[in-house]
Amino acid sequence: MLVKPIMCSLLGAVFAAGLAAPANSQSLIVGNDEKQGLDQNFKPILREPGHDTLSVLDISQPAAPRIVATIPLINSVVGPPTNLAIAPSGEVALVANSLAPVIQGWGRRLEPDDKVFVVDLKANPPAIVGTITVGKQPSGLAISPNGNIALVANRGDGTVSVLALHGKDVLVLGAVPVGTATDQVSAVAFTPDGRRALVTKPGANKVALLSIDGEKVTYDKRDLPTGIFPYNVAVTPDGKLALTADNGNGGSSDGNVDTVGVIDLAANPPRVVDHVTVGDSPEGLAVSPKGDLAVSVQAEGSNTPPTTFYHHNGGSVAVLAINGGKVTKVGSVTVGALPEAVAFSADGSHIYVGNFLDGDISILQVNGTQVSDTGQRLKLPGHPASMRAGPQ
Repeated sequence: MLVKPIMCSLLGAVFAAGLAAPANSQSLIVGNDEKQGLDQNFKPILREPGHDTLSVLDISQPAAPRIVATIPLINSVVGPPTNLAIAPSGEVALVANSLAPVIQGWGRRLEPDDKVFVVDLKANPPAIVGTITVGKQPSGLAISPNGNIALVANRGDGTVSVLALHGKDVLVLGAVPVGTATDQVSAVAFTPDGRRALVTKPGANKVALLSIDGEKVTYDKRDLPTGIFPYNVAVTPDGKLALTADNGNGGSSDGNVDTVGVIDLAANPPRVVDHVTVGDSPEGLAVSPKGDLAVSVQAEGSNTPPTTFYHHNGGSVAVLAINGGKVTKVGSVTVGALPEAVAFSADGSHIYVGNFLDGDISILQVNGTQVSDTGQRLKLPGHPASMRAGPQ
């Protein structure tokens, strides 16, 4: 029997109400993975492929986000919820797919993919306008502050692909080795000046430092030891701190508390200066555009059977106040089941949390360093695996 990958069609009708977001609106993009899930006994299942989507939301009214388009596009919940990004111009988005389904006989399985899709957000409706081949199992990605390059963390081969962006044209410039496949290179973040990037190596419990000069990207051969399994990374708007979501159990809850690592980027050389206890299995991570607040998202066993000793009906959002070089946990908010992705509104007044099992977004309100649940949920046409607001 011939083995063949099954990809979501890049054609088809837009099946969310409305059209493309207005040119001046703030956008939020959400990757919905419909292949993987859990049955009623919380056992993993693999559904029929071909139903993954990308939702485009208008968040110009932060308290009332609305879906303006949903297009067919393959993506995966496997990997950090940062496999997509919006260019600073707001013109295009990039979406990486880490795993693709393969049908063999009567069964199906998932294998590493190597694709990044280019989405024209200004088209009416938004549309896929290009497909880029990168390294093995592309996971997290980020676009530079000036929009000239993008970096893609290839979890399956220990490299970071470098892409050049010129409007809607995206070219592969090459790949920078930063480790091995066992390091599980997963997520990447730029500093605000675009001269550095940080790359997580959860399999090695380290974060690699990259230097950037225009389109030239160099691995500094220096890794910072963080907490256990640093799965995600984000940088503050002033570029002085980086935060890591130290997942602890390799992508799953285990009932033990985990941490957010704090890296002092202003120090010479940069170094890890603190660990903040947040909860069980942090994965989603975001910093407010104001720079005074960050949040990490924990699964808290919400994807485990109710008989599991660490099961909770919902996950949590840890609220972290940033004051100079000090990061302190100041609160926690309960959200939906298996929360993965998180993003702030452009003005920092609201936080959006993607609840994977519930298929919706929790809308949280920010008042200073106080974060509360508005009680509003925005239903999605799928299960949110990733999320990014833009421009970054």
